[in-house]
Amino acid sequence: MSDLPRIIITAGEPAGIGPDVTLIALQSQFDAKIAVIGSLDVLRHRAHALDLQCNFQAMSPDSAMEPHAPGVVRVYDIAPNEPVIPGQLNVANASHVVDSLSMAIGLLKTKAFDAVVTGPVQKSIINEAGTPFSGHTEFFSESFGSDKVVMMLVNETLRVALATTHMPLRRVPDAISKDSIDQQLTIIDEGIRRLYGIAKPRIVMLGLNPHAGENGHLGSEEIDTLIPASESAIARGIDVSLPIPADTAFVSPQAQTADVVFAMYHDQGLPVLKTLGFGASVNITLGLPIVRTSVDHGTALEIAGTGKASASSMTAAIHEAIYCSRNKTLKGEGQDSIEG
Repeated sequence: MSDLPRIIITAGEPAGIGPDVTLIALQSQFDAKIAVIGSLDVLRHRAHALDLQCNFQAMSPDSAMEPHAPGVVRVYDIAPNEPVIPGQLNVANASHVVDSLSMAIGLLKTKAFDAVVTGPVQKSIINEAGTPFSGHTEFFSESFGSDKVVMMLVNETLRVALATTHMPLRRVPDAISKDSIDQQLTIIDEGIRRLYGIAKPRIVMLGLNPHAGENGHLGSEEIDTLIPASESAIARGIDVSLPIPADTAFVSPQAQTADVVFAMYHDQGLPVLKTLGFGASVNITLGLPIVRTSVDHGTALEIAGTGKASASSMTAAIHEAIYCSRNKTLKGEGQDSIEG
């Protein structure tokens, strides 16, 4: 049992449904060693509110990890600065969320854990507290010194990787260059190989403009940027299509047989993926030296502590982290300490 993947979960915004879905998910069986970073007091109160039978165990850096058993919740306790009321954001507790993520990164860098699963956070409250924060993806990228990472969402039907993530739509064209797309294609190709064991991933690239620019009549980005980037990647042995129209891409034969669809911006690819599997999709960061998965939903403050939250995405994120960690181990990765 010593070779079981070790998974650390960050419970996320304490006033949201992160604690709820974490506790509900951990009522299930997982073939892994699992611990949670969050407020032990909040988790206990939330378990009571949800009428969940949990065996809470406080963790320390010296604690031995045991295989997960349903209902057992091993917790690295980080207390919030002020009492937490479900559904009510408190700027004073924003540092609790950031400190939880920082602790997870520290545990990952020392190889205490193989993967992290992140619960939902409220980006606005963290920024209001004075900490610039655009999302988990960017936070982990900076913390591990990964110059380039790629956000990818997956479910049982589809994988969608994104060229740009959380930015206003008017900034997207300027954020895309031949070099950046070329580098992202390499990250996607290597990430799918490492985490999913697919020897030669098939990547379908979407055009930025309607009809993929229609030979320059509806925009030049395909001709100037996307086609040269895909041709460069193809020359290096990456199996990627030339940009295809996004409006029909997901019903095209190419996408039906692809391992991943590469969308140019957040709302180009994710509405399709979430329509096909909302609540059961998982966010994965490609390009990090560790496995990081996350739920595909937000904090849902209005239902925190009510028992109405579904843990399907958290459960899927834990399973995905276990699966990807095993594939990395099979490739002989993860034996040395991570610096950064």
